[in-house]
Amino acid sequence: MIHLGSNHFAIDIGSNSIKGGVLDVASGEVTHVCARPFPAPISDLRAGMVEIDPTGIVEAVDSIVEELTVEMGSLCHGWICGQMGGVILADDRGRAKSNYISWRDQRSLARGRTGRSTFEQMQDDWPEPTMASLGRELQPGSMSTLLHWLSENRKLNDGVMPLSISDFVISSIARQPGRMHETHAIGLLDLEKNDWHYEAFERVGLGDLWWPELIHDTSEIATWKRGHRTILIHGSYGDQQSALLGARLAREELSINISTGSQVSMLADSFCSGPYQTRKYFGNQWLNTVTHLPAGRSLNALMHLLTELSDAESVKLDRPWKTVQEKMDSIVETDLKANIAYFASPVGKSGTLENMTTENISVGHLFLAACVSMANNYEAAAKRLSSRQEWSSIALSGGLAQSLPRLVSLIQSRLKKPIRESIGEETLLGMLQLARQHSIQSSPL
Repeated sequence: MIHLGSNHFAIDIGSNSIKGGVLDVASGEVTHVCARPFPAPISDLRAGMVEIDPTGIVEAVDSIVEELTVEMGSLCHGWICGQMGGVILADDRGRAKSNYISWRDQRSLARGRTGRSTFEQMQDDWPEPTMASLGRELQPGSMSTLLHWLSENRKLNDGVMPLSISDFVISSIARQPGRMHETHAIGLLDLEKNDWHYEAFERVGLGDLWWPELIHDTSEIATWKRGHRTILIHGSYGDQQSALLGARLAREELSINISTGSQVSMLADSFCSGPYQTRKYFGNQWLNTVTHLPAGRSLNALMHLLTELSDAESVKLDRPWKTVQEKMDSIVETDLKANIAYFASPVGKSGTLENMTTENISVGHLFLAACVSMANNYEAAAKRLSSRQEWSSIALSGGLAQSLPRLVSLIQSRLKKPIRESIGEETLLGMLQLARQHSIQSSPL
């Protein structure tokens, strides 16, 4: 049941699904969690291109809002976070002028007429001081990279504004120019000035682009009208930062988030560039992080290999992941060596298996070797964040950590600090924290 006293809800526009829930700021609970699938990419595009028709995304969000607010009063608050990277172009009324180009898009890696890719050009055009002030954020699916590709291919028209997909949804429903919160503007800010990095944009031919208004606080930025109901919208916030807020990451904790991909992160009170990425966090804090580490996506690739024959013969396995876990638990250790970086990542862009013998070619050894690889990656990333290992404990989050207890024990053996595991819908819980803070600040004395 929706709590009748609630007037806050949250939506997380993720890559696989769009989730929502009612935020009960009095009890500190997220209730009535519901979800819709994120629309599938358009199918007839060139290899490496990942685009989604934004119409279905807006419709899915609208459907969730209708479900969550059915018992709410005439005035309520919506809190939104979403996937970072990618880009969609819109006009000043929030109308789409392109498809949503996903952060998974790889077109910037294709070599052009000059023999170099857009991604390589940007790496050359942004010298070390520029990269440092941008937080060392540059990926093939970054907004800046995709915009540069659109500009180079004459697909960036005048009068359009680049937005994240969640900022576009807010703009589209409110019919207003887009805005972007600082937690969402990764790889776009001069972190020393806390403003758009216009100098970096000029270097890659994006100096004349119309950028959104940059938002630094959590006040409402848009109003949605639905019949008699007025919804004040807050956000959109970066999904990583929202999840870590929901996991209640503390100042001297090391965060390891293990899901489709992995991130290792620590909070900081000031900006200090290093061998990691830096993003804005909530409460005038910064997030130092190493992202795109291999995790669930790579493990799924292994599972797909192992189930290819059964799928081809229409044989359904009832509990493949449970069997994997049991097989791993039956092995004390493995001498099989795995590198599961099957996708571009800080630890490589192609995987390997080494030291294979007739004794270790098995499901248990294979997945244990994969988990050892993951734990080694987390240890290396943690040392990049703090060579002196300045963390007192480890906060584990993401659904995969709960599914692979053997991985948790491997992490413990390497980092040798107390581990606490976060359980629940972390992005929604993060927005619950923001809603509670807003309610306290808005309450009359």
